[in-house]
Amino acid sequence: MAIKHYKPTSNGRRNMSALTNSEITTKKPEKTLLVPNPKRAGRNHQGRITTRHHGGGHKHQYRIIDFKRRQDDIRGIVKTIEYDPNRSANICLIQYENGVKTYIIAPKGIKVGDEVMSGESVDIKVGNALPLKNIPVGTLVHNIELKPGRGGQLVRSAGTGAQVLGKEGKYVLVRLSSTENRLILAECRATIGVVGNEQHELVRIGKAGRNRWLGKRPAVRGSAMNPNDHPHGGGEGKTGIGMPSPMTPWGKPTLGKKTRRQKQSDALIVRRRRAKKRNK
Repeated sequence: MAIKHYKPTSNGRRNMSALTNSEITTKKPEKTLLVPNPKRAGRNHQGRITTRHHGGGHKHQYRIIDFKRRQDDIRGIVKTIEYDPNRSANICLIQYENGVKTYIIAPKGIKVGDEVMSGESVDIKVGNALPLKNIPVGTLVHNIELKPGRGGQLVRSAGTGAQVLGKEGKYVLVRLSSTENRLILAECRATIGVVGNEQHELVRIGKAGRNRWLGKRPAVRGSAMNPNDHPHGGGEGKTGIGMPSPMTPWGKPTLGKKTRRQKQSDALIVRRRRAKKRNK
């Protein structure tokens, strides 16, 4: 999918670009796979804002994606390739021989009319899903499960892919797109190939209004606020943050402060994205 650049007919158009959507084959989604997606604007069930800078955005419905791929040994045909407003990757509509229709994430190179399958011993072919234990070393995969039967949780965004590096007992060593090396249970399933729409990250938004269409509200710098609104605020003219480390609006340390709770699966990380800092 190519990138198109607009002529500078206005300040908003000057540096704007967009995808040509040449791979998209239809604009009408499958009605049976749509569910309402009401806006919550970053608020919890009490109505309080828990995630800032969310709100507005274009109205859309959620497409039900089959991340589990459990239609085993049933041949499926790619009917359409569609745009999904809920994710960076495109999706494709699969119709199986038993009449079931599902959406899956569209891998790179897949076309309308292609055949896809899932199961224990299907062919190593783009779009097919099978357990990691049956995937040869060196194969590129996406939509990887972390627990058997839960559905794909890793490597689902546009242009991403992971590589099978080796097999160690009941685990398979996988290098993720973040360069992290992780052990994953061999029973977990993955889909062959790399996620398509790899040009997505090259798009230039061009103007603030286009971000508002996506549901993103403005983020104000703390140093531009008053001192009663943010620890970085106040002062005559431009000033530094005036403290040992940057703070959140609520006075908590940020930029380097660890906030992630220890997870059981952390023990399966062989090589992290970033090397841990050693205390001197």
